Amino acid sequence: MELTTCARPYAKAAYEVASENSALQSWSDMLRTSAAVSENDKIRRVLSSPVLTSREQADEFIRVCGDSLDEKGQNFIRTLADNKRITLLPQIADLFDRFKAEQERTADVEVISAFALSQEQLDRLAEKLHNRLGREVKLRVLVDKSLIGGVVIRADDMVIDGSVRARLAKLADAMNS
Repeated sequence: MELTTCARPYAKAAYEVASENSALQSWSDMLRTSAAVSENDKIRRVLSSPVLTSREQADEFIRVCGDSLDEKGQNFIRTLADNKRITLLPQIADLFDRFKAEQERTADVEVISAFALSQEQLDRLAEKLHNRLGREVKLRVLVDKSLIGGVVIRADDMVIDGSVRARLAKLADAMNS
């Protein structure tokens, strides 16, 4: 079964609790921290240990997270541990943030360019994406010189690859066909 499919009910439950308590941002922060902890090699070994009960695994996980989890966040981790789903935290956090962005009418957009973009270019790009997506756009800009030129834009499931590298790959495929 696909990880996202398994993670969806947990993300929805977390979203509903956060929404009811007007705590979307704090839950997003808790889930992001928990997702990062779940990807730690030592924690992965703890989570896969056959000698530890799910309660012991959850307690160790919560201890590592420290003050970043409130009582409801800790209960959520215990529920995930009981169901052997702590490893789904990265997917749960991603889905939660999508639900949150949908409710807030925002879109987190990753822009990868071969060179640094000027503020004017970023403003124009944000405006065009706002018009296309119908949401307020939050840009996260990265530079990847291997693109040679152009940009790659990712927003949720949408990918626009306007890089020179992609165009050269298409040309190479066409020539090899």
